[in-house]
Amino acid sequence: MQPCVIRPPFAAGFAALALLASCQPSEPGSALPNVVIMFVDDLGYADIGSHGNPPYDTPHLDRMAAEGVTLSSFYVSQPVCSASRASLLTGNYANRIGIHNALGTSSTHGIHDDEVTLGELFKSRGYATAIYGKWHLGHHRQFLPQQHGFDEFYGIPYSNDMWPYHPESPEAWGDLPTMEGDSIVGYNTDQARFTTDFTERGVAFIHEQATAGVPFFLYLPHPMPHVPLFVSDERAGLSGQGLYGDVIMEIDWSMGQIMAALGEAGLDDNTLVIFSSDNGPWLSYGNHAGSAFPMREGKGTTFEGGIRVPFLARWPGQLPAGLTVAAPAMIIDLFPTLARLIDAPLPVHPVDGKDIWSLLTGKDTDSPHEAYFFWYHRNQLHSVRSGRWKLHFPHRYRTMQGQASGRDGIPGKYTQDSIGTALYDLEADLGETSNLAAVHPEVVAHLTSLADSMRLHLGDALTDAAGTDTREPGRLVK
Repeated sequence: MQPCVIRPPFAAGFAALALLASCQPSEPGSALPNVVIMFVDDLGYADIGSHGNPPYDTPHLDRMAAEGVTLSSFYVSQPVCSASRASLLTGNYANRIGIHNALGTSSTHGIHDDEVTLGELFKSRGYATAIYGKWHLGHHRQFLPQQHGFDEFYGIPYSNDMWPYHPESPEAWGDLPTMEGDSIVGYNTDQARFTTDFTERGVAFIHEQATAGVPFFLYLPHPMPHVPLFVSDERAGLSGQGLYGDVIMEIDWSMGQIMAALGEAGLDDNTLVIFSSDNGPWLSYGNHAGSAFPMREGKGTTFEGGIRVPFLARWPGQLPAGLTVAAPAMIIDLFPTLARLIDAPLPVHPVDGKDIWSLLTGKDTDSPHEAYFFWYHRNQLHSVRSGRWKLHFPHRYRTMQGQASGRDGIPGKYTQDSIGTALYDLEADLGETSNLAAVHPEVVAHLTSLADSMRLHLGDALTDAAGTDTREPGRLVK
């Protein structure tokens, strides 16, 4: 018997329920594993000890790497907030479901009722579900988490700087709503408490479900280290490396609290914990931004520094300790992987991701995809990776090369540059410095063919391809 998708009372859509027909929820208290995903904002690839050499300590994340699995070529589908979250929660390229870039305060669209989120996937198996942190898939009531599979939501509906409040000076910050469920509970909330408060909510949720004997999915999308940076009084100055170091060490503290709570609740051996980021560092902020060194560029570009992000997974007894996997994988792959893990059926509509459990367990060393595709600036296909090769198509991009860096929360100014057809061997040239397109025209032709095939399905504004298999986002119903 298949389990049911369970939606909260205010849900407007029913197409996702075509996922299953005539079914019953699974019994709580079964051996189903718990899942925790900590998804941070604008973290650079090199910002944690297991992936780089930062001048501060990240002992809890380093412990995750030592006791679990590192995917060293893990990607987001677009190098920006809303698109990454759409891909994480649905298993789709963001442009398949009409979520591009970062949704702003004037946006009148968001995630569609017919899309199946991880929250709904886990609800279909009788899980308790919660999100504490940043949502950013639509701030109107019909798009909020409790309409899309989450029992609890406490946090912010979009980024902590959201336009039109993004400043050229810190004094320009505007009102930022904090929400409990679908109700605003305050404005100008103390952002210094965000990481601490969301962590404490998560710890309490873990203990509550452990006491009740209910399997749970906990989603902790911390707003940090997205500017403006804030850290709690308890951890201010802890890194000795300025505010950015303090913020990262507080995120590391958060992971330590989550792992400690799982241990105290006796759930360590039955919980998969995942850590990643929504895109690379926002380089214009200088000392308030992270690093993707030695990779090229950062957030807002499809060079490696913008789309390759840290990934750690820990599950004692189920995942090997200290394993590093070099095969490419992407945020879209988590949805089908977790569906397999909890024996939940996939939606009836297309899902772009593929199961990467064999990569996480070390049973396979090859990606399940022949290629991954990276879009940016609405529906422009900028680059594609297949195996060791990365092909960029001609496009413009922003860069801080030759520009004065930002400092203490005041951004530097990007300039615009452009790239033509460019082929890079990422195994030999992680910094994407040596264009081999003229040396390997056969590789260029093959990757271009793969891209042309995907353009037919998902479109590409750079080539005026419309795409035949895209779905509309949700539109505001007044």
